[in-house]
Amino acid sequence: MASGMSNKQIARALTISTHGAKRLVGSVLAKFDAPNRTAAVVSAVNAGLV
Repeated sequence: MASGMSNKQIARALTISTHGAKRLVGSVLAKFDAPNRTAAVVSAVNAGLV
């Protein structure tokens, strides 16, 4: 997500289905209580995860 990858690109990189990547992104957004990918990445950077 921090690289700006789409769900399809994430799925290919992790060798999972596109649906799996969508669920994974949704889980990340929920864990960071972020409304969108950008906010989640900012939170991850501030937490030192990226």
